[in-house]
Amino acid sequence: MAVVMGVLIISFGVWGIADIFKGFGQSTLATVGRTEISINEFRQLYTDKLQQIGRQFGRPLTMDQARAFGIDRQLLQQTIAEATLDEEARRLGLGQSDAETMRMIVNDPNFKGVGGNFDPQRFQALIRQFGFSEQRYVADQRRVSLRRQIAGTITAGLEPPKTMIEALSRFQNEQRSIEYVKLDAAHAGTIDPPSPETLAAYFEDHKAQFRAPEYRKISFVAITPDEIGKWSEVSDEDAKKVFEQRRDKLGTPEKREVSQIVFPSVEEAMAARNRMTSGLSFDELAKERGLGTSDVELGLVTKSAIIDPAVANAAFSTNSGEITQPVQGKFGVALVKIGKIEPGTEPSYESVAAALKKEIATERARAKVAELRDKMEDERGGGASVAEAAQKLGVSATTIDAVDRSGRLPDGQLAPNIPPGVDVVAQAFNSDIGVDNDPVSFKGGYIWYDVVGITPSRERNLDEVKDQVEARWREDQITSRLKAKATEMVQKLEQGGKLADEASRAGLKVETVAGVRRDASLPGVAGGAITAAFRTPKDGVGQTAGAAANEWIVFRVTDVTLPPVDFASDDIKKLKETLQRSVTDEQVAQYVTKLESDIGTTINQTAFAQVTGANN
Repeated sequence: MAVVMGVLIISFGVWGIADIFKGFGQSTLATVGRTEISINEFRQLYTDKLQQIGRQFGRPLTMDQARAFGIDRQLLQQTIAEATLDEEARRLGLGQSDAETMRMIVNDPNFKGVGGNFDPQRFQALIRQFGFSEQRYVADQRRVSLRRQIAGTITAGLEPPKTMIEALSRFQNEQRSIEYVKLDAAHAGTIDPPSPETLAAYFEDHKAQFRAPEYRKISFVAITPDEIGKWSEVSDEDAKKVFEQRRDKLGTPEKREVSQIVFPSVEEAMAARNRMTSGLSFDELAKERGLGTSDVELGLVTKSAIIDPAVANAAFSTNSGEITQPVQGKFGVALVKIGKIEPGTEPSYESVAAALKKEIATERARAKVAELRDKMEDERGGGASVAEAAQKLGVSATTIDAVDRSGRLPDGQLAPNIPPGVDVVAQAFNSDIGVDNDPVSFKGGYIWYDVVGITPSRERNLDEVKDQVEARWREDQITSRLKAKATEMVQKLEQGGKLADEASRAGLKVETVAGVRRDASLPGVAGGAITAAFRTPKDGVGQTAGAAANEWIVFRVTDVTLPPVDFASDDIKKLKETLQRSVTDEQVAQYVTKLESDIGTTINQTAFAQVTGANN
């Protein structure tokens, strides 16, 4: 059930294919049919993926962490699957015109501006942010569209079984009520300080937990449009030129309440207008012609939202409360009535000057980034360190004397000045002193870095970490005593005792929660307690760690409820949609697995390990 409910990551069967090391070019990581996935291409995809995840979490993701999460293998599976579908599209002779591809891009809501229309500048800025040129992005979207055509064909008509929907609904909506008590550090009793011998023995048994990590001294410099834009001064004259060009887009357009009735001829429209000037209302005329509200009213709209230009021009040149003369539009002759008018607003130059100047500075900086990138590479190629090259170019380099793999300083604090979401530290731990590292892409620019020094991991002696060791020993003692008390209490409850009686003897307060679902998040109640309760039958008892440190929970399940399944409810419809996607993904996965076998897929595991840091 948990697998079905989770976000499905498609496994395309890549790992069932025997590794073949013959026939690889020096720069090839994998082949799918006649398609080659280059080492550099996959390295860029992998770097971009780690940076994207790092930005989401607000801290860098190391290559070790990425491999632990399986991100390296998932990305390779995805890349090979996409190449497989591209090969199949070529085999089937599928294609898509440039016009259709551009239509899809123009209609993408991500590229629409304030007015709701396609914004070329926004389009260029967004695709540059993700490392695309226009030509490459158009080609990529064409491939994506063809893949969707293939996937849509093989999954048409698939639906999840009713039995599956019902079972999953019951699983999700099952409710439980529990009563519980919390034991905290106060119930562990007095913990006497450990003797020197006890502390020394504890340290020996747990020495690995107190080991000093490896530290690295790194130096890096960021050259991005945002950074360079801070140095650029934009004149009011330049900003005002842009303001005049965008004046109509910077403000809020005028809106009008527009209603229309369409007639087959000018004569019929004029006759109807004459009747309205004689006292017949617009609504009465609409009712007379059998038109409903949705047939007549366009709502409160901007001029650009009216499809017919003739109707739009007439509507926005007529006063409130008036009816236009007959208008020859695309769909017939219309009479248009104007209701409420909301005037547009036009911002002053002063109100937008700062934002415009920043935008202009950033745009100018993009060209400067390319210039500095070439100069930086020239300096690096000449043997200069990152710090030396930065000094020659007049940009600031940052040096961190000691940082561990998690990005923390020796005092345990996160290292400052590292741009969020950039895996500079992770990259540094996969490099070495004196290595000329490739720059890392970041916010439309680059970050160069050097490993300046390495302090190896080492075992600390007890005197260095005595306070930490004693604190950890004390926590372990408290936890051990609380678990022993909880176990004793559970045994008494299983023998027929009541939680209220046991709580009274221990000086504890009984708390209750009712109607809890397995995905509930309750203040002060650990998620593990909810999970444990759903593994326990009605009237059963259990124990688990609490939400706070040095806290233990003893609980009893007092009620279990299975709500009925309503197939007409919105929740069930949403659940069906989720299952539909899962079934569809599974069908596509099986199809691609078969294609990979038929087309032929090979993986250069040596190159893969090199790119993902597995051989370091």
